[in-house]
Amino acid sequence: MLDIEEFKKKLDKKSRLIGIDPGKRRIGIAISDENKIVATPYKTVIKKDYSNFLSEIKQIVLENNIKGIIVGNPINMDGSAGPSSQSAKDLALNLSKDVTQNITMWDERLSSEGAFNLSSNLDINVSKKVEKLDENAAQFILQGALDYLSKNNT
Repeated sequence: MLDIEEFKKKLDKKSRLIGIDPGKRRIGIAISDENKIVATPYKTVIKKDYSNFLSEIKQIVLENNIKGIIVGNPINMDGSAGPSSQSAKDLALNLSKDVTQNITMWDERLSSEGAFNLSSNLDINVSKKVEKLDENAAQFILQGALDYLSKNNT
């Protein structure tokens, strides 16, 4: 697993990234465009077990020519790491062994809340919002990282 600056150095100018909003059972996935400007919600994976999840992630990476993974880090509001943060870190470490070494973590504080509030501005019923919450949170995480990466490119 890499820090964000090392991660950035390993990216090609034109490459797509995947953002992951980790959860115990529901894992949100978002994908960037090849210019790494826009994050788009992709899907929610229901994790039955790690091998099932891993094969689904590998398929997404292969089909979309993904060159890096950003995993949301659900640190506490006071900046400390709790059990969810440790679980996300474990996921990132496992993915770095099983998929690609080009993985970093991104602070995801308020990503679910932000994604839900953003969708509140749209004319979508609550059950649809909840159904898409994980992939929208992944988009929120990935977009934050993309903004950071592009801001430091100029």
